Amino acid sequence: MPVTQTDDRIRVFTLERGCASLRLDAFLASVAGVARSQIRRHIDQGLVVVDGVIAVKAGVKLSAGQVVQWQEPVLEPLEAIAQEIPLSVAYEDHDLIVVDKPAGMVVHPAAGNPDGTMVNALLAHCSDLAGIGGVIRPGIVHRLDKDTSGLIVAAKNDAAQNGLAEQFAEHSIERVYETFVYGQYPEEVARIEANIGRHSKDRKRFAVVDGHGKHAVTHIECLAIYGQISHLRVKLETGRTHQIRVHLSHQGYPVVGDPLYCPSRRARRVIDKTVHDAVAGIKRQMLHAGVLGFTHPILGSQLRFVSGYPTDMQQLLDVLASYYGAS
Repeated sequence: MPVTQTDDRIRVFTLERGCASLRLDAFLASVAGVARSQIRRHIDQGLVVVDGVIAVKAGVKLSAGQVVQWQEPVLEPLEAIAQEIPLSVAYEDHDLIVVDKPAGMVVHPAAGNPDGTMVNALLAHCSDLAGIGGVIRPGIVHRLDKDTSGLIVAAKNDAAQNGLAEQFAEHSIERVYETFVYGQYPEEVARIEANIGRHSKDRKRFAVVDGHGKHAVTHIECLAIYGQISHLRVKLETGRTHQIRVHLSHQGYPVVGDPLYCPSRRARRVIDKTVHDAVAGIKRQMLHAGVLGFTHPILGSQLRFVSGYPTDMQQLLDVLASYYGAS
């Protein structure tokens, strides 16, 4: 089996005739000495490339002569450390805590962000969190992107974690976001249903894909249109990575300030100088998790929390409303 070691973490395999018709995950598990479940996770993370294209299906059958590249992931630390980092707590009891996360805060430690995260802050704030749900993500049952602000819930014990995880799996959690997008959104109410998978060329991005990926549904309500910018309220039915950003970008209405899914030329189409200057000063995607509702996993009571606009989104809204008025 021809193998090329391109660096300490990347290995490239060229398939010989006897390896043809093997599933991708089975092949890599055998040659890399890694469990198939781990290989499938690596595929989901975009760490496997077949003939120059990022793999998206673990079960794809390989052919002789194909080239498979496998990148060994960076090992995460075995446990997160407690750090005294300020938290905006919307609610807290013996079983769970709801945090209003600011933009710029990473939820849990990972490669490139070993500390300074919400998990590090929670470990200092809640002494009984350590070990819940795994030491690297104690209590975390869902995520917000680093530069998405708003409400997120964490469990304080296994029973609460399991109960919340079940609600997320059943899509019974109420999650409502507000955002500003480029373009005049054409419908007052819309439903986007389109599978989301890893981008075929860029492992940091996701895309709408046909025939594979994960089922994703997003509900849209257009609150107002300000020139070439629309103010939307977005409700998640499913919760895929980057779901709102990917669905809206795919429709042609990328989130203002989005560094991954919004072409820089879209900002240049805002010709009114006051608004253009306001948009140019935005440092992150204008996306805020403003409503979070769920059933308390232990008490059975209904909980619902609302977070107001963060300062940067309120400033943009003020400029837009002042300049255009709502339409």
